[in-house]
Amino acid sequence: MYAIEIRAPGGPEVLALCKRPRPQPKAGEVLIQVQAAGVNRPDILQRLGHYPAPAGASDIPGLEVAGSIVDAKDTSFKLGDSVCALVQAGGYAEFCTAPAELCLPIPKGLSMVEAASLPETFFTVWSNVFDRAHLGLRSDGLKETLLVHGASSGIGVTAVQMATALGHAVYGTAGDDRKSQAVQSFGAKLCFNYKNQDFVAEVLAATEGRGVDVILDMVGGHYLPRNLACLADEGRIALIALLGGTKGELDMAQVLRRRLTITGSTLRPRDIPFKAAIAQKLKTHIWPLLDSHQIKPVIYATFPLQEAAQAHRLMESSQHIGKIVLTIDK
Repeated sequence: MYAIEIRAPGGPEVLALCKRPRPQPKAGEVLIQVQAAGVNRPDILQRLGHYPAPAGASDIPGLEVAGSIVDAKDTSFKLGDSVCALVQAGGYAEFCTAPAELCLPIPKGLSMVEAASLPETFFTVWSNVFDRAHLGLRSDGLKETLLVHGASSGIGVTAVQMATALGHAVYGTAGDDRKSQAVQSFGAKLCFNYKNQDFVAEVLAATEGRGVDVILDMVGGHYLPRNLACLADEGRIALIALLGGTKGELDMAQVLRRRLTITGSTLRPRDIPFKAAIAQKLKTHIWPLLDSHQIKPVIYATFPLQEAAQAHRLMESSQHIGKIVLTIDK
């Protein structure tokens, strides 16, 4: 089969088309003939040598795919079933194995490209915003509020749409006015251009001084004290990336006095049962919203598999809004 390999840590030019043996599914796995594969920020980090695949996983990048099942070992899936799947690695290829528990049906009316854009971001958002940060109801019975940093990214757009569809007021930050307007069109009440707006002041003004209940943060670093400043009492920060660095200043007195929580996680190293539990929650709570088109995937660009380097260049430019997807011809 054809696949994309990382020849050495480095820039996009190290991604190269290669031939590899077709993987064989183990018990409880399916083999998917891939028609589309999502491109995600962890793929960039893996290419740079900062985020290696877990032990025993393929060195081929790619964490989410959509396609048709062509082989299955001890699963309830049938040959020919169309699925999208979260995988540990191997998505940038014509064929990819996936645990059957991490495969979900293609939502009604969605293309393979749209379906391939779902797993990594939807699993990540549900795990961090809803399972870890417990976005839900306030003590007065009102729905809690959410602030999403990087709201125009694939993760950000998913968080905005998912929380909005579940009835929460969502605010966002983005790097220019074009992105901010797009984020608002996806359901955010307001989105602030962090380059010329003070998001702390804007969030406090929008919430009448209360602050937000949950922040989904992919920046870290210098954002930490600013995040605390716009959190409501009992508020939670869910940290999922460190684009702003690994160190920040923490006012621990605020954490104590206002009962704040700072948490974080990475999804890729977690075991299959952990991810399978998320898959079931998504199937129950979110897939019906995709079926009814209350949540719609946002695809910014597609590239043929052999142009994976171009897809990475686009992602690293941060010009995109939503998802970038690779396509694979049968």
